[in-house]
Amino acid sequence: MGHVTVKLNSRTYRLHCPDEQEERLKLAADVLGEKIASLVEEFGQVGEDRILAMAALMIADELFDTREKLKKASQ
Repeated sequence: MGHVTVKLNSRTYRLHCPDEQEERLKLAADVLGEKIASLVEEFGQVGEDRILAMAALMIADELFDTREKLKKASQ
C-alpha cells in the first residue's frame, strides 16, 4: 500500500493509496489544492469543511462538463 502526504489549506494529510498510484494522488491533491486556494482568495477562510466541499463541488461540475463534451464528441 502506498502512502502520500499532502498539504491542503495549510493542513497536512497522510493518505493511503494503491501501490504505484502515489503520483496520481499527488496530482489530484494539487488540483484540489489549487481550487481551495482560489476559493480562499475569493471568500477568505470560511471554514475547512465548507472550503473542501466547495472545491469538491467545483471539480465535480468540471467533470460533468467534460463528460458532456466527450459524449457530444463521440456522437
